[in-house]
Amino acid sequence: MSEVITIANQKGGVGKTTTAVNLAASLAVAEKRVLLIDVDPQANATTYLRLSGANESNIYHVFTDKKSLRDIIVKTQIRTLDLAPASIKLVDIEQEFGGDDKDYRVVLKRKIEELEGEYDFIIIDTPPTLGSLTINALSASDSVIIPIQCEYLPMEGLAQILNTIKYVKKMLNHKLTIRGFIPTMYSSQINLAKEVLADLKKHFSAKLFKQKSGDFIVIPRNVKLAESPSFGKPVILYDVKSSGSQAYQNLAHAVIG
Repeated sequence: MSEVITIANQKGGVGKTTTAVNLAASLAVAEKRVLLIDVDPQANATTYLRLSGANESNIYHVFTDKKSLRDIIVKTQIRTLDLAPASIKLVDIEQEFGGDDKDYRVVLKRKIEELEGEYDFIIIDTPPTLGSLTINALSASDSVIIPIQCEYLPMEGLAQILNTIKYVKKMLNHKLTIRGFIPTMYSSQINLAKEVLADLKKHFSAKLFKQKSGDFIVIPRNVKLAESPSFGKPVILYDVKSSGSQAYQNLAHAVIG
């Protein structure tokens, strides 16, 4: 049975796509069958791993019932990691699905159910908004992982995503849970980052991921992690020994349990 995990945060620039791509890649390297679904009109996860899907079959065609999810899936550089690419055309879906019709909010759930048993994990990368595409992703998921940049403003906006998750759980997907928070872009040399991490530990320690050693998992500011998208590779293929790669491998092992 597939475990479906959405990576979500309404604020951009918090490491959401970086987390989706590198968690998916690390799970795949750990010999899990993984599908990464990109539902962000910016298609950053798609371009992170391969060329843009704008002129090919992509998740837009799935939402419009022109293709099945299986029809659009493409292989990546990792044997057990597949990608369902996105394109800018998803902007049109966001507008079309803007109404209150419940059917529009569970399209992705129905499409994913057609793949039952084909993957161990399905990871969904979402746009930095709380619109219809994010609602679709949460409605289709067992759980959500929330990346939080170790700065003040991302912490201030946390209530918005938590309220959206509460809404989806009540109205559309009773099984939805918060799998955990993952602090991103952490630097021990920045006082504010240390303060934010301390606040997360104080208020959400039960929802922070831990290594087997018991230490909390944080994603560091890391040059190799920042460089890897320009080479079209997840960091585990770009520099497996980098601190960024090690952090996402730790996260993958925590998710596997």
